[in-house]
Amino acid sequence: MGIVAGLDSSPDFTRIVVCDTDTGAVLRQGYAPHPVESPGGARPSDVDPQAWLLSLGEAAGGGLLEGVQAIGVSAQQNAVVPLDAQGNTVRPAMVGGDKRAQVAAADLIDALGGREAWAQAVGCVPQAAQPVTKLRWLAKTEPEHAVRAAVLMQAHDWLVWQLLGRPVRRTTDRGGASGTGYWSAATGAYRSDLVELALGHQAMLPEVIGPAEAAGTTPEGLLISAGTGETMAAAFGLGIGLGDAVVSLGASGSVMAVHPEALVDSSGMITSLADATGMHLPVVTTLNAVRTLRGAAELLGAPDLESLSDLAMKSTPGAHGLVLLPYLEGERTPNLPHTAGTLAGLRRESMKPEHLARAAFEGMLCGLADALDVLRGRGVDVRRIFLLGAAAELPAVQAAAPALFGAQVVVPQPSDYAAIGAARQAAWALGVSQGTLDPRTPPVWQGAAAQFLEPGEELAVGQAVRQQFVSVREQTHPGAFRP
Repeated sequence: MGIVAGLDSSPDFTRIVVCDTDTGAVLRQGYAPHPVESPGGARPSDVDPQAWLLSLGEAAGGGLLEGVQAIGVSAQQNAVVPLDAQGNTVRPAMVGGDKRAQVAAADLIDALGGREAWAQAVGCVPQAAQPVTKLRWLAKTEPEHAVRAAVLMQAHDWLVWQLLGRPVRRTTDRGGASGTGYWSAATGAYRSDLVELALGHQAMLPEVIGPAEAAGTTPEGLLISAGTGETMAAAFGLGIGLGDAVVSLGASGSVMAVHPEALVDSSGMITSLADATGMHLPVVTTLNAVRTLRGAAELLGAPDLESLSDLAMKSTPGAHGLVLLPYLEGERTPNLPHTAGTLAGLRRESMKPEHLARAAFEGMLCGLADALDVLRGRGVDVRRIFLLGAAAELPAVQAAAPALFGAQVVVPQPSDYAAIGAARQAAWALGVSQGTLDPRTPPVWQGAAAQFLEPGEELAVGQAVRQQFVSVREQTHPGAFRP
């Protein structure tokens, strides 16, 4: 029996799990917040990457990594660490969904000739959070820093490089590279011309290595695997494969699925990411998920989402004819950036708190079902749906989701899936280096403990509710949604 570690450097903390290489059982774990001062509690857009190293050291304290043979690194996506020719940071890392870069995103889209040109080039259309867009912002607003940026790394690339002692060779993986906006999952190659378009000059980019390859070995003999972004690591930690989709319920929502090939979507609704195994992870995002529930809770005076769920359970499927189009922040799927939400079907008998609560849950889930339909419409096989996020535990979500999605719904127990995925990657690279594992086949680990929910007899009712939503959406926004 060997042991490996996976570390996940998220926007707020570092979590480390130490796992058995054969089964994936978590043997021990560590945690530490990033030492980042945030004025007013807001998450900063600029972070000194040394903060990630400090929390990593703290999380690994107390001999946590004793006996570990390999480490995998998962880290927040969309962070850009610009380095000078000597390997020093030019400025703090640019992280998160950086609203400063919204104008830069529009600039880039126009500069290449529109959304379709970007979708064809790299499988996604620039958004404010993406590295390519942040480079454009840097060139326009901090040209003195842009000129000095000789090397571009993401958070997991930088951490791997630091763990290895800052070697000459710098590496990344397909998953992380696919989110940059200057690497194509379809061709498996960088578009350095897009870096130049954004930054104003060429820069050195990390070498993209295979899913089971090692980035290197520390002087102490510790193998470090390729690393990857949090989304890809979590998918790998969950053990999803062909036929599986993951629906994430945050303030906004996302739907991703495993697919054997990259999808090019000229509408820009699909972001074509690569996964941590050699497959692909097409992603469709909705702007309105749990924020819909929070808005409904405030409107109805419910103190929390559990109370809103209890209220919704007093209603029945279809909410007595009430339909909520939950486009409270505008919407990306369908592409209606300047619209607002719509409440339809008001009758005297439907004007009750429980029906509005039910309509909020059904509207949120139908919006995510639209996102699923975008993938299904492109030939993506979806037979099983993993539902993630705290809201996945709510009874009203669990009661409605299987019938509205038309598939088995799996609600995994909360766990550190990104860190577990990083550890699984480390075990794979270790096994390949020892000749005990095939570089094409990752280690089989025990699956996540989960609830399994079937549509069952409710399927026909759920599909009727879904059709009611589609009818209102088409009447209100004709032709806006073309999966």
